Amino acid sequence: MSFPQDLPADVLTRATRVNALVLDVDGVLSDGRIIYDEFGDELKCFDVQDGSGLILWHRAGLKSAIITARNAKLIKRRAKEMAADFLAQKALKKLPCYEQFLKRFRLSSEQVCAIGDDLMDLPILRRVGFAVAVPNAVEDVKAVSHYVTQRAGGRGAVREVVDLILKARGLWDEVIRPYQV
Repeated sequence: MSFPQDLPADVLTRATRVNALVLDVDGVLSDGRIIYDEFGDELKCFDVQDGSGLILWHRAGLKSAIITARNAKLIKRRAKEMAADFLAQKALKKLPCYEQFLKRFRLSSEQVCAIGDDLMDLPILRRVGFAVAVPNAVEDVKAVSHYVTQRAGGRGAVREVVDLILKARGLWDEVIRPYQV
């Protein structure tokens, strides 16, 4: 079980309390680019390791939410593939959706890790027990975050955080047991 070098004790302590993960889409689950095809349909690139990480997350019995300001069929599809417990699209104000997620799953903010990259994520990041920014996040988001990932949004940042939390909570060996030879 290994952690990034020089990981502050405070980060590990916060990670041990996490039971739920709240994710933004553009800039976190995807690299933030929006691509339109010739028919006007929106395309995004998602990292397969992020999806695999969320499968491990759910195997550990933990909850997840995706809260995004955008609305697209492909987000609903990706949320379903990753077995997200909660999805809110068109959330121009994300805080009410976050509070609904907390209420539905009887969670406190201290039990939540949120990963964000832009100003719309700030209301949630300021409340959670473990706030995480991706490296290309705006400075205001980095300023309120307890941890900044090494991997970029849409390039494994979610997986990095999932692995960190599962290891900190002592759940890693159990969730990877099916892959042991």
